[in-house]
Amino acid sequence: MNKITLIGIDTAKQVFHLVGVDAHGHYVWRKRLGRRQLLSVLAQIACCEVVLEACGASHHWARCIKALGHTVRLIAPQHVKPYRRGQKNDYRDAEAIIAAALSPGMRFVGVKRVEQQAEQALHRVRSRLMSQRNAAGNELRGLLGEYGVVFRQGLKPLREGARCFAETEAAHTLGLVELVNDVLEEIGVLQARMDHYERLIEQRVQADETSRRLREELSGVGKLGASALRVKVTDVRDFGGGRHFAAYLGLAPGHSGTGGQVHIGHLKRGHDRYLRQLLIHGARSALRHLGDKQDAQSCWLRGLLARRGFNIASVALAHKNARQAWAIMASAQ
Repeated sequence: MNKITLIGIDTAKQVFHLVGVDAHGHYVWRKRLGRRQLLSVLAQIACCEVVLEACGASHHWARCIKALGHTVRLIAPQHVKPYRRGQKNDYRDAEAIIAAALSPGMRFVGVKRVEQQAEQALHRVRSRLMSQRNAAGNELRGLLGEYGVVFRQGLKPLREGARCFAETEAAHTLGLVELVNDVLEEIGVLQARMDHYERLIEQRVQADETSRRLREELSGVGKLGASALRVKVTDVRDFGGGRHFAAYLGLAPGHSGTGGQVHIGHLKRGHDRYLRQLLIHGARSALRHLGDKQDAQSCWLRGLLARRGFNIASVALAHKNARQAWAIMASAQ
């Protein structure tokens, strides 16, 4: 068998399908392995390049395979799918991974460190808790709205108004006191858990110099945005510049062009919705507190607000923050 120079691995929970090619691009090796066999088999193969899809547990396997001496690359699944030929099966998926890896100009995903994934997990759990808290609050609004009881926007007016309603004679007559108190208690528990995770994120931000700089130097970037930006990518130097990084986060408008004419459109879906949301909401907060500041950025924002409106100005500031964040993180590496 010719020497294997590149291995494509189609990963699953328990079963892994491997395909190897030689220096001439010929398929010379195929193997179906169980979860416990994967690393022991790869340890017996001479060091080569190993490519996987960036999906569930891929960063874990990439770190383990890299420790064996192999060069490991990850490819986003949406970039692999166009290279699959014929009907779908596990070996065809592994072949598609190899074809994508050999394609000129292919962009790879950096392998995250364990610490990055641990901090990212805090954001994901907090985000889920926030969704559950908002769902409970919206449910309570809807239920009480059926009886003509409405509240101003926001969690605090809802809590205060619902407690006041629970003390009224109508609530006792309708038997809604226990229901209202239960939902308010649920909202309180979820909020307390969110606050706990925010404190953990705050501790990590304070302990990291790059996160502190992002928080202090960028208008509209708080502890959540600074932490999420830092753990998003392994090495920001993989991007050509701040403009490419902002586009990667989904903060650049989409475009469609043919015949030499390019039409600029709206922001495209996809990308990291959570991080983009943090940056845009942070920019909205910064615009609301703009006041009469006379620094260069504030004057630029006031002019942009007058010409294009609040929403476009918010996205523009978020885009600028992303580009500046790239510069800060690149200088720290």
